[in-house]
Amino acid sequence: GGGVSQSVAAGRETMRFRFCGDLDCPDWVLAEISTLAKVSSVKIKLLCVQVLRDLLGDGIDYEKITKLTADAKFEPSDVKATVAVLNFILASAAKYGVNGESLSSELQQLGLPKEHAAALCKSYEDKQTALQDKLKESSLRLNRLGSVSWRVDYTLSSSELKEVNEPVVHLKINVQNVDTGALEPTVALVSAVKFRVLLTELKQAQALMNALN
Repeated sequence: GGGVSQSVAAGRETMRFRFCGDLDCPDWVLAEISTLAKVSSVKIKLLCVQVLRDLLGDGIDYEKITKLTADAKFEPSDVKATVAVLNFILASAAKYGVNGESLSSELQQLGLPKEHAAALCKSYEDKQTALQDKLKESSLRLNRLGSVSWRVDYTLSSSELKEVNEPVVHLKINVQNVDTGALEPTVALVSAVKFRVLLTELKQAQALMNALN
């Protein structure tokens, strides 16, 4: 039996999956496929409904999920892993625009039983468009730069800096969190050399953005 499983593993090393962005499937996802197979295909569909609700911003009912996985004798860690792997599969498939049929085929290649793959993909197809719209909306919402302040100090001695009397720039960047609206400060201590590099790179980025406009 060992030879067979080795050859399967060796064959998998070069496999590419569309729902993983044409990369190999992450090991942790592969490991949890067998966990999904412990739940009935009917319950997989109901679990997907909950995970899709969460992905679409409607929240997730963990009590319901615990009930759905009760007869599989899942530990709390198994329940979390099930939610995480379904979340990854559904969100990733939507992100890369994979249709239900292709997704089903790829999940079966990874060892998910056919009925389970069909149940998961039916749920996915029902919400694929809404999911893609939601992902586009969230990918376009970025944290905003609130303010930047800085000052220059001359450090007389420091383990960080090679030369004493070397100027150091204290940068304070306030970023506005897109979800909470709160300003989150980030403070950095930058040597004169690094600051010049940063300034050059920012100017290059600004030139690129101006060119796009």
